[in-house]
Amino acid sequence: MATTATIPASRLHGHHDRPSMVSVGTIIWLASELMFFAALFGAYFTIRAVSPDLWAQDTTVLDVPFASVNTTILVLSSLTCQLGVFAAERGQVGRRGGILDVRGWGLREWFFLTYVMGAIFIAGQAVEYANLVQEGITMQSSAYGSMFYLTTGFHGIHVTGGLIAFLFVLGRTYLARKFTHEQAVSAIVVSYYWHFVDVVWIGLFATIYLIK
Repeated sequence: MATTATIPASRLHGHHDRPSMVSVGTIIWLASELMFFAALFGAYFTIRAVSPDLWAQDTTVLDVPFASVNTTILVLSSLTCQLGVFAAERGQVGRRGGILDVRGWGLREWFFLTYVMGAIFIAGQAVEYANLVQEGITMQSSAYGSMFYLTTGFHGIHVTGGLIAFLFVLGRTYLARKFTHEQAVSAIVVSYYWHFVDVVWIGLFATIYLIK
């Protein structure tokens, strides 16, 4: 029979025998967030349908290559986030070996890297906003500007919320004396949220930058 020391932290005390209420609650909450973004998508396509000339004019100033790089960074952060979750499920908090040996990284290293990539995405979005304002596209300038900033802005707020959640999870790993099932669940539900904002952004990127 396996001892407590050999059981992953995510499966201690029989918690794997029933669904985590935190995970279930997070999934239900994300479903409501999905409806919120669905409404934004609906508004975007509706206003675009009645103003095709405006969209054709204003979308020409979008820096698609820059946005593509920024999108790639965010999408790859989902991979690093999931690798952190795998480490949490193994009960591995910190790295085993040198900092350059990524095969030995634990939850902290992978989540910190994910945080950095998410922060780079937000910084890139801020740079893009500054460039668009210089081009005369603001929230008040036109219906296109309003929808662009509403859709990308609300998504940016969600990404920022995810970054705060990563800090919360990382902070708990330093404050707690040992890695527990509750900490593993926290890492897992944060990953649910992060994957959600990544998928939403892929839809936004395709809608705003690729669909002409």
